[in-house]
Amino acid sequence: MEDLSTKKCVPCNTKDLRPMTEEAANQLMAQVSGWDLVNDGDTLKLHRSWKVKTFTKGLEFFQEVANVAEAEGHHPDLHLVGWNNVKIDIWTHVVGGLTENDFILAAKINGLDVQQLLSKKISRPAQSSA
Repeated sequence: MEDLSTKKCVPCNTKDLRPMTEEAANQLMAQVSGWDLVNDGDTLKLHRSWKVKTFTKGLEFFQEVANVAEAEGHHPDLHLVGWNNVKIDIWTHVVGGLTENDFILAAKINGLDVQQLLSKKISRPAQSSA
């Protein structure tokens, strides 16, 4: 199976473009770790969330995603919820569902170096019950 992050999105203006089945989408899910397959009103979408350090770090995160999206000609739905919750939904709007383009974009987003923008998880020592 070809690495999705090395592929290029194809234009969505072809009449032959159709949404993939849930079975086909499930086969590609292993290549986009961290993403969830969601059914939103009978529309399959890819969804992922991140916590960022600050509101402005969320905007920087979106700029990184926007650069990839523009290069691919395929644009996700971006949501900054509250001040530090970044959420992205990807689906091919013109077909009302998922195409390989969505998985390509998700794989490329996964490859972004955004660790410096994300909140660090606080590891707490285990409480002893004495």
